Amino acid sequence: MNVIIANKYQSQLGTLDIDVIKSLSGEFEVEEIISNFKNFYFNKMILDITAIKNYKDINNIQKLSVGLDMSKIILFLDEENSSPVFLSQLVSMGIYNFTRDLPNIKYLINNPNSYKDVAQFQKLAENANNDNNDNNSQANQGPIKTRIIGLKNVTENAGSTTLTYILKKYLEKAYKVMAIEMDKKDFLLFNDQELVSTDEEDFPTTIIKGKDRDVILIDLNNSAEIKDCDEVLYLVEPSIIKLNKIMRKNKNTFTELKGKTIVLNKSLISDKDVKEFEYEAKSKVFFNMPPLNDKSFDNHVVEDFLIKLGFDRLQTDVKPKRFKWFK
Repeated sequence: MNVIIANKYQSQLGTLDIDVIKSLSGEFEVEEIISNFKNFYFNKMILDITAIKNYKDINNIQKLSVGLDMSKIILFLDEENSSPVFLSQLVSMGIYNFTRDLPNIKYLINNPNSYKDVAQFQKLAENANNDNNDNNSQANQGPIKTRIIGLKNVTENAGSTTLTYILKKYLEKAYKVMAIEMDKKDFLLFNDQELVSTDEEDFPTTIIKGKDRDVILIDLNNSAEIKDCDEVLYLVEPSIIKLNKIMRKNKNTFTELKGKTIVLNKSLISDKDVKEFEYEAKSKVFFNMPPLNDKSFDNHVVEDFLIKLGFDRLQTDVKPKRFKWFK
């Protein structure tokens, strides 16, 4: 059974001859769509892009790609959002099923696209950028918006500080990155002058300095600055002692995390164990991250994680600088 969420194109989508288990109409916040359907069983969701509030902001589409399984989503596009650049951005986020034609929806339900079916759109975008000399065009605007990602420990010492550092090192191969640590000074131990430690009082001034960056990573610790993040990664170390400790502290921990981006960090559990964890926690796991070597920045698992987050410009053939034990 399928889901239809429609707005501007409600009348057209209402003519589809498909089995529908749930149908919504109107404009919805991305977080509302994710919350309602992250743990809702359906075959395919036909999503009218105009039903997403502020859908012209590509960051809202990015949030959708992180929060839901995009292989189950068919995005029905608006005329204003069918440019080569926009389609290329969709492909970069792992969104392969999109169309402007009603008959294509039924085809995509039974024959979903893979990357090779839509790779052409990235090439088209490159050509459009090369041919377009209009500085006011979408293709020449550069980064649309600085993407702010928070990392927060759920279980005690789940590794947010080290993971923030490692993600920065990988991302800066292809992006302009800033990493911020809230209310602690642990970043000093990495001997990296580009890492910034701040507190809530100085945070507004600190983050303004990063507005020319593609990405800002924030190790949140116990800070309340979640409101400034476009998205937050909630880190869980899935060891017996850590899980039991957090559940005794707050038995509603995973109920409160429902619909949020959960990353199992420093994890040694198998894919089968992840499924069992999801069943018991009644929460979807975004990624299962094993223990990482913070002295090496050439790990395909980290790159897979970042690509899943939508960072497609990473060049895996770039050789990282040799790590020095003491600086």
